[in-house]
Amino acid sequence: IHIFQKLYLYGAIDDVDIDLHIDVTFLDEEIALAWDVIRSEPVIVRLHCSLTQYLNGPVPTVDVFQTMEYAEQRIPVLNEFCVVCDEPHVFQNGPMLRPTVCERELCVFAFQTLGVMNEAADEIATGAQVVDLLVSMCRSALESPRKVVIFEPYPSVVDPNDSQALAFNPRKKDYDRVMRALDSIASFREMTQAPYLEIKKQMDKHDPLAHPLLQWVISSNRSHIVKLPVTRQLKFMHTPHQFLLLSSPPAKESNFRAAKGLFGSTFAFHGSHIENWHSILRNGLVVASNTRLQLHGAIYGSGIYLSPLSSISFGYSGLKTFTSQNPQFLQSRNLKCIALCEVITSPDLHKHGDIWVVPNTDHVCTRFFFVYEDGQVGDTSINTQDPGIHREILRVIGNQTATG
Repeated sequence: IHIFQKLYLYGAIDDVDIDLHIDVTFLDEEIALAWDVIRSEPVIVRLHCSLTQYLNGPVPTVDVFQTMEYAEQRIPVLNEFCVVCDEPHVFQNGPMLRPTVCERELCVFAFQTLGVMNEAADEIATGAQVVDLLVSMCRSALESPRKVVIFEPYPSVVDPNDSQALAFNPRKKDYDRVMRALDSIASFREMTQAPYLEIKKQMDKHDPLAHPLLQWVISSNRSHIVKLPVTRQLKFMHTPHQFLLLSSPPAKESNFRAAKGLFGSTFAFHGSHIENWHSILRNGLVVASNTRLQLHGAIYGSGIYLSPLSSISFGYSGLKTFTSQNPQFLQSRNLKCIALCEVITSPDLHKHGDIWVVPNTDHVCTRFFFVYEDGQVGDTSINTQDPGIHREILRVIGNQTATG
């Protein structure tokens, strides 16, 4: 039997993994099959423990797995675990699509000081408009009179001058300081004209917390949002600012597809003020009825409110007027946005004329996101139940199985 050892040391969080790799090629094929072991892959025995907290720290754990088996089990649920400490997340509204870090300060330090957040350089270079949008949403939430409720999560940002301290701390919220840092983030249209290091240098000169905050805005987004090319845009929405927006984790998407197989699905709009999307992208669409998050009434009961008519959802989306002299989104001072969602047409879908209520959050998945500048809302007569509109949505989404 061949055994060798690997040691993984995470000094920033005082944890260590010790792996024992056991060669199992000697096993007979019948025995390997009976034990459900892949002979070509070593069996890994992993000891996870603390280097210093051996008296009052967590109890050491031992896991036994094979690489392929482990990968098959963990990859579909990576979003449910912290990318640093590998402990399960405890999100109020459940996991989202993209993996992220938990709120333990040691994990935040490791995440931000070990280079994990260097994705900001690529994001600014290749997805400037998406980053621009994320910053606009953050600013809108922060400017809102409801910021105490909707500016969640609050940033966790390591102090660039003291790696052992948090400059922005959810336990000690300072909204004015966050706003000053946002004010120092220059227009992204200008940013894309210069090398990333020069951008960072200029931001650091204006405010040393501006760039770290920008990194947090990018990395804390737990949804997948990308700009749609012109060929994949929905022409009837009459805006060039169209995005693919996916936020459901694999488990929810799997449940959604199962329900879709039973009941079918259709498409409807969800309108919400732009100030709410900072939280929605990180926490998902939630039932706000009868909670602090509720902004409009819930006359038709508790649930996520949708409509097949664009005019109704535009009414819920509100209008944002920026007061900054350097508007943060596409040189516009006014923003309005709505999402196009896929919804299960089960008996749980309550239709009250053109206002639909979905009490089960697992039966709604965001698909597209549309942004309008200068207070314009495009065509307010769109009906997703129109056969031509429905076919166009299916063409763009590349999914021919949704049924009305």
